[in-house]
Amino acid sequence: MSSSAEKWAQAKNILCVRLDTIGDVLMTTPAIRALKEGQPERKLTLFTSPPGAAVAPFIPEIDETLIYDAPWMKATAPRQNSQPEFAIIEQLRQKNFDAAVIFTVYSQNPLPAAFMCYMADIPLRLAHCHENPYQLLTDWIEDPEPAQGIRHEVRRHLDLVAQIGSTTKDERMSARAPEIARQKVQKLLTERGIDTSRPWLILHAGATAPSRRYPPESFAKAARTLALENDFQIVLTGTGLEEQNLVEFIQAEMNTASFSLVDALNLGEMIALTELAPLLLSNNTGPVHIAAAVGTPVVDLYALTNPQHTPWNVPNRVLNHDVPCKFCYKAICPEGHHNCLRLVTPDIVVQAVKELYNEVTNNKSEV
Repeated sequence: MSSSAEKWAQAKNILCVRLDTIGDVLMTTPAIRALKEGQPERKLTLFTSPPGAAVAPFIPEIDETLIYDAPWMKATAPRQNSQPEFAIIEQLRQKNFDAAVIFTVYSQNPLPAAFMCYMADIPLRLAHCHENPYQLLTDWIEDPEPAQGIRHEVRRHLDLVAQIGSTTKDERMSARAPEIARQKVQKLLTERGIDTSRPWLILHAGATAPSRRYPPESFAKAARTLALENDFQIVLTGTGLEEQNLVEFIQAEMNTASFSLVDALNLGEMIALTELAPLLLSNNTGPVHIAAAVGTPVVDLYALTNPQHTPWNVPNRVLNHDVPCKFCYKAICPEGHHNCLRLVTPDIVVQAVKELYNEVTNNKSEV
């Protein structure tokens, strides 16, 4: 064992830095499990954004959460001054961390977070980085992406912690619904008249980035066919006024029975609903990663904005139309045509749902 690996093996109080949102935090959970595996006495603290912190209570490997709205992340509100940074550095210092692991995708720079950890006197600091960070990282893993190919985000994080000797045989993502949430969801489904002994699915039509949204009229056509010709009960989910309007549009266009749970569930209950559902039909957004974390099959309308976030380690169908402008990494389609999703026909969606549902159902009946 190298001297660096020996130092990491002795680290008992570790800061896990993931300053993104719910899906990104969930995709970091296999690596977080690897840090814990074999050393159950380790305390793991997640250092994350306010949206990322929302899912932390449902991840059993995480012991504590620190919330920080980092000004170098794209969704952060403008800063008046740097006082929040000085305050959070002092908070980190007082926690007496032995080590920090900074998780990023290759398009993000780990050095602002590394500098904060350096200023907080955290002695061991690990991250992928394109440039030589000198003293900011004690363990610099030169970033091979994208020059040498692009990995799934989960694999990238697992590879990072493997460099310090932390591995796991269980590479599934991690989320667990509270029992009280499961009970409420079961009651809610009964009250709404959803018969879980019949075919049903969750349809989540929203997404933060417009470039990742399948056309709502196409969702409606696919849902109508699934309901009328294939006897599926369609349960629509979402939060906020924009997704309320989206779901109302889809229901009106379907012109047949469906069930809206918009704003009816908190996050724990959404996890419980997804855990119970036989299948999720969704844009590539947070619920897809929730489904992967609880083992629910996914039909993913996957916009070709980037290749890193397909459903991980769960039965799935990934649907898109190949386009020359793929992997644009843009929240708004720079070409304005949305062809990577728009050209996926509702018939293709229906076929994918039927195939995946039958495949999973048949596998269960054979067990």
